[in-house]
Amino acid sequence: MPVAAAAPLISSVQKLVLYETRARYFLVGSNPAETKYRVLKIDRTEPKDLVVIDDKHVYTQQEVRELLGRLDLGNRTKMGQKGSSGLSRAVSAFGIVGFVRFLEGYYIVLITKRRKMADIGGHAIYKIEDTNMIYIPNDSVRVSHPDEARYLRIFQNVDLSSNFYFSYSYDLSHSLQYNLTVLRMPLETLKTETTQTRQESFDIFEDEGLSTQGGNGVFGICSKPYKKYVWNAKLLEAVRTAVHRDWLLYIIHGFCGQSKLLIYGRPIYVTLIARRSSKFAGTRFLKRGANSEGDVANEVETEQILYDASVMSFSAGSYSSYVQVRGSVPLYWSQDISTMMPKPPITLDQADPYAYVAALHFDQMLQRFGSPIIILNLVKEREKRKHERILSEELVAAVTYLNQFLPPEHAIIYIPWDMAKYTKSKLCNVLDRLNVIAESVVKKTGFFVNRPDSYCSILRPDEKWNELGGCVVSTGRLQTGVLRTNCVDCLDRTNTAQFMVGKCALAYQLYSLGLIDKPNLQFDTDAVRLFEELYEDHGDTLSLQYGGSQLVHRVKTYRKIAPWTQHSKDIMQTLSRYYSNAFSDADRQDSINLFLGVFKPAEGKPHLWELPTDFYLHHKNTLGLSQTRQSYTYWWTTGVLKHLPLPFDEVTCAENRRKLTVKKFHKYEEEIDIHNEFFRPYELSSFDETFCLAMTNSTRDFMPKNVGIDPSPFTVRKPDETGKSVLGNKNNREETVLQRKTAASAPPPPSEEAVSSSSEDDSGTDKEDEGAVSQRSTPVKVTDTGDNTKITENVVQSTKDVYGVNLSDIPSEDDLAIYARFVQLGQSQHKQDKGSQQFCSKHPLDKVINLIPISSFSQDNIYEVQPPRADRKSIEIFHAHIQAGRGNMQPLGRDDFLMYREYIRNRYM
Repeated sequence: MPVAAAAPLISSVQKLVLYETRARYFLVGSNPAETKYRVLKIDRTEPKDLVVIDDKHVYTQQEVRELLGRLDLGNRTKMGQKGSSGLSRAVSAFGIVGFVRFLEGYYIVLITKRRKMADIGGHAIYKIEDTNMIYIPNDSVRVSHPDEARYLRIFQNVDLSSNFYFSYSYDLSHSLQYNLTVLRMPLETLKTETTQTRQESFDIFEDEGLSTQGGNGVFGICSKPYKKYVWNAKLLEAVRTAVHRDWLLYIIHGFCGQSKLLIYGRPIYVTLIARRSSKFAGTRFLKRGANSEGDVANEVETEQILYDASVMSFSAGSYSSYVQVRGSVPLYWSQDISTMMPKPPITLDQADPYAYVAALHFDQMLQRFGSPIIILNLVKEREKRKHERILSEELVAAVTYLNQFLPPEHAIIYIPWDMAKYTKSKLCNVLDRLNVIAESVVKKTGFFVNRPDSYCSILRPDEKWNELGGCVVSTGRLQTGVLRTNCVDCLDRTNTAQFMVGKCALAYQLYSLGLIDKPNLQFDTDAVRLFEELYEDHGDTLSLQYGGSQLVHRVKTYRKIAPWTQHSKDIMQTLSRYYSNAFSDADRQDSINLFLGVFKPAEGKPHLWELPTDFYLHHKNTLGLSQTRQSYTYWWTTGVLKHLPLPFDEVTCAENRRKLTVKKFHKYEEEIDIHNEFFRPYELSSFDETFCLAMTNSTRDFMPKNVGIDPSPFTVRKPDETGKSVLGNKNNREETVLQRKTAASAPPPPSEEAVSSSSEDDSGTDKEDEGAVSQRSTPVKVTDTGDNTKITENVVQSTKDVYGVNLSDIPSEDDLAIYARFVQLGQSQHKQDKGSQQFCSKHPLDKVINLIPISSFSQDNIYEVQPPRADRKSIEIFHAHIQAGRGNMQPLGRDDFLMYREYIRNRYM
């Protein structure tokens, strides 16, 4: 069945301006090029109700300017009076977080600052830097309530500038495998969905003109977000059905980091995305175990994405990903912190002989990830006083019960391993044992890659490659199943275990893309150091969100290379974490409950701070009996078992098709043109602000400058031989580069000298350091106040600095002969009948951007690009621009003056 040409839909509302009158708010949203506009009207005369009107019309810039002019004129106190404007500009923004109401009227929460954090195939991922919360009703209708200010303060305790992320074109709530699988749906399926969507479309003009465009139509696809990982779903609930989908911006909470791995100049982007669940969310001791719906505490889905940044397209590029999960043990259990003990006793709150809550949890995982589900349980098995072992015994009983009813090939795999005991042993190497477990896990689950095996892998396959699990399809490989790692807190031990599994998966990902000859990576290489730094930032951020402090035990701790001088700080870290858990977590939990809509204030109900516990808010079965109850034996959702090992969410069926919005566009429309979205040709850009140059670079930040003739990022270095140590010892650097924090409210990860090697797990904290910074991020340039000259880092480096060797001026005859044979081989393999390449459309861009496959190997993604031809007028404009740069200005004509006057009139009058 043919596969359709499809692309993700790009939101056309990326810039917002809020205008204010006495009776209305007008929210004007536009695309980045400011060629298409939408307008929301928000009523300010309703004291407690939210009235939002979307006229569903797409405006041009001129139409919006005329509309705002009429609104300004119509709302003046006196007709013709220019002194008092009837329409004032309130705030500029980049998106709507949502609408919220406590005891008075509604507020609107807007994103006012953002920062680019990652790029996946040209799709930008932004971090929220600042927000603005605006009260909607005007003062004349406002009904004051004495407790409103306290609710507002509790709501704002959730710091939206701390690790909340969004994207205008990439669905962050789903994995890369899901997003690319949707784009490869069969052509007939998308045609059916397009017909249905057109009948239910908001805008009757959206599909106009496509019937005459021949074969150039591209399907734009937008899927419903996975609500479990969306943190503003409740805030958007009031307007979700009333406004166009472009107004709805879904945000996730967790971590996002990206680094560039340079392999002899070839850019490979390594991205780490962590999605924290919004279900049963909270702080360390206040949220343990699972709730009655199978949602567990501290549940985080971590995805590592690897792709070749030299080819940006989802259809032509090489992309790979691997997903793993952490989460609390899925049982009814808790710890009572009122006992004032550092480690409160573990209590099983309810008897669950039929593993009902565990069944609900694993059913969710089977739907999203497929089989096998692998549990890596790291809690202690041998203890003087029975503590963590309580959880192991109950979890084993639950898994054994549930596996009775599953087919043997899809059974849940349980791996217990007492990591703390191995850490204390001098004879055992913890990471070697973890590496064996990681190899076994990755072989069972496989990983995702969107291209078939490389030709070199087919000719010389590695022995481990043939044992790899997952699902092999014509377009590549799919990950089936997932590793679920847990300890008690799912922080220190879990992060190290996830790093080792991720390191193993990274080796397979690099091998699948043809970048290494063996699926093995060793410690103390530039690639692993880069990946380890990403995972430490990831672990620090997640630990701060749940436990109130950074990681105490890191990879270096378990490698036993952490310095002994840091041991004395463990006591202070333990006290600091204990203080946070005992005195601060209750307020943080109230803020999370209010932000996520778990608690909704209402007249006549007890206030949030008056509740003795929030148990009833998170366990819905305590407020009423459920009408339907899941079977104790057939505990999975209908239809899930039939498609295993594939995840049910990725199967093409009627239920999943209803989650998609499909539109058909011309291939150069802005809604699906990722080239235009990424390069922004209508904006002035500079290299100093370019994200790809500012991100962490394996060559610049990790490779030693005296590397000699071995610049490979897969070469083992000495422990103190890193690019960072060399750069850090330079006293004559002309620039200070301040780099980003991994969490706006979080202290930075400690240096190599600040790693604790204590064997007590999940204890200790670091004081927040407002002035300290992390190791990776966008540089902030420091200017010289003397001559106001901006000092920038020298991006262009010599071949000796980049590759470790100097290129000789004249190659030898043997090298020239080898190169000649290589060119001849390439010419003989790239023979294609170019006469069959016909342009079937009259669109002006068809002859400018044209990718022609030129390789005889179907697995390759080598394309020939037709260079654009500039007409005579364009050449004259370019030459005039060059002359103007040299100071030779051409005299302005009458048309130039008229154009300038029109610009001034439209812009400022």
